[in-house]
Amino acid sequence: MKLTLVEKIINRHALDKNRRTPLRSGDIAIVRPKHVMTHDNTSAIMEKFFRMGGVRVSDPRQPVIALDHDVQSRTQETLQKYTRIKQFADEQGIDFYPAGTGIGHQIMMEQGYLKPGSLVVASDSHANLYGAAGSLGTSIVRTDAAAIWKTGKMWWQVPPVVKCTLTNALRPGVSGKDIILALCGHFNSGEVLNHAVEFDGDSLSTLGMDDRMAIANMTTEWGAVAGLFPVDDVLRDYLSRRPRREPYEHASSQWTELRADGNATYAAEIEIDLATIVPHVAGPNELTTETPIPVLEARKIPIHKAYILSCVGGRVSDLQAAARVLEHGSVAANVELYVAAASAETQRQLEQSGHWQTLIDAGANVLPAACGPCIGLGRGLVAEGEVAISATNRNFRGRMGHPDGQVYLASPAVVAASALAGHICAPSTFESRRPRARVRALAPTVPALRPKAIKVLDGFPRTIESTAVFLPKNNITTDEIYAGRWTYRDDISPDHMAKVAFENYHGAFTSVWRKGDIIIAGHNFGAGSSREQAVTVLKIMGVPCVVAASFNATYLRNAIGNAFLCITCPQLVDHLLGAENQPDRRSIVRVSSVLVDFASSIITLSGREFPFVPLHPVAQAIIAAGGIERFWRQTAPADTDAFKSNHE
Repeated sequence: MKLTLVEKIINRHALDKNRRTPLRSGDIAIVRPKHVMTHDNTSAIMEKFFRMGGVRVSDPRQPVIALDHDVQSRTQETLQKYTRIKQFADEQGIDFYPAGTGIGHQIMMEQGYLKPGSLVVASDSHANLYGAAGSLGTSIVRTDAAAIWKTGKMWWQVPPVVKCTLTNALRPGVSGKDIILALCGHFNSGEVLNHAVEFDGDSLSTLGMDDRMAIANMTTEWGAVAGLFPVDDVLRDYLSRRPRREPYEHASSQWTELRADGNATYAAEIEIDLATIVPHVAGPNELTTETPIPVLEARKIPIHKAYILSCVGGRVSDLQAAARVLEHGSVAANVELYVAAASAETQRQLEQSGHWQTLIDAGANVLPAACGPCIGLGRGLVAEGEVAISATNRNFRGRMGHPDGQVYLASPAVVAASALAGHICAPSTFESRRPRARVRALAPTVPALRPKAIKVLDGFPRTIESTAVFLPKNNITTDEIYAGRWTYRDDISPDHMAKVAFENYHGAFTSVWRKGDIIIAGHNFGAGSSREQAVTVLKIMGVPCVVAASFNATYLRNAIGNAFLCITCPQLVDHLLGAENQPDRRSIVRVSSVLVDFASSIITLSGREFPFVPLHPVAQAIIAAGGIERFWRQTAPADTDAFKSNHE
């Protein structure tokens, strides 16, 4: 049986060794990740771990803790939280990296935790970055991390896989960031939503590790659950210069260099000609709205702030490219440029080469080696009415500051050139062109939904009936549901959480929504960050369920783990969009009574019936148990019938 690279890696880490056939896309498995990385959210994970009855972590070599999100905060609460986390790590014998060491994902790369063919997860949505090292990286949420600490295990549904072939070579002045922005903009109709992406093609040998890390990192924004590069000479050379960690051995003969089978089954194949890509800019405030740089240059869009930092834009080559642009000039008088290295090691290399001083001499404001403005924390946030251009990975409304600011995304070189000029531009001239790309669907077309009677487990609701509000927008992000500026505030009360819900979506949301209303939304609900509060705040508010045309896979996993109901019903959403004549994307529309019948998999609205995707027995079992915390306490997962019944 021919397997994709993703399927091969999952089968290596699956704990059920008695399977007669290998795990394939769609199967649910219990797996043991090689590592689990957590950051500032470790304090919340500790609480969950103790509530699960945890005393000692299952394997102290499995977790890695790196403090990287709110490192600019000097409040007593933050300092005490960081102290508690370090004390826990010391007591448990867990590898710990204090604030200032760098961004957790960069640390995972630099410190040798990533092994080709391994499964490595993080309670952060940019774990996809690990795919640059040939490691299957995917995001989990806090509850999953606590369960891994306690049991060493997690459940995962193997995603469908898309093969993305890169042809020819990039032109000078074009980077990996431009590749992924072009992919996000060109294939923006859900081609890779909730899939894993395997990169392939002769062009891979022309891409350095920093370019690969940028591409793998932002497969998250593209909608994928993982982005995976194969092992080649570029990766071998990089890993040979990284620390060795047991049982990792640097000698290539010791590696398990897994590769996809030649005729493996993919959901689709995408091909893009790198030679046809010019620098791209995404936005404002939308990743799927991308424009070749020559078009925006002609508009001379003035900017107020510029950022070269984060786990996608703060590596050595990123800041070197920016320094080369700025070495003979200064940041425009009306612009504030902020720079931060992805790690202290990265900053030391730039200091030794002189590029760091070049940035300072040009007028850049230096921030710590951490996340900072990318998550809306610390100095230099976007103010009301300001326009910014950033080398970060997200420009969701309100994420980097005020909801009425505008943020564009671009490569570090374009950000530096824009900071120099005072308006969006590239450091050199490019012609206006669209990338040459194509997609070919390979998997059978998914049949239209039909009503399906299913067995409803004890403890799981049979029906829900309530009024609803319709949010007619695709890609509603977790930043729009629960803003990043509240995410790492452990002192916020449930009432406060409820009051600020959806503030980045619509300021009037809480005045229109009524307690008990179902929320109905468009495609890819819950895109973006893996923050757990984007689910728990809905439970606090009293939302009985969310119905959407589709969900982000990480958000759906988050919801199941927190015993919150998410229902996929595209036909109902299409009906409401038609009835409202395509209303404003951020509007809120009240809907009359909705009846959800789980036994028949039908939603009834105004006498019309709409079939929805039946809930898998695993999801039912976890929700009926009250969430993953209680589920892991109540069951021995490897022996649970729910996990053995992959296709009921």
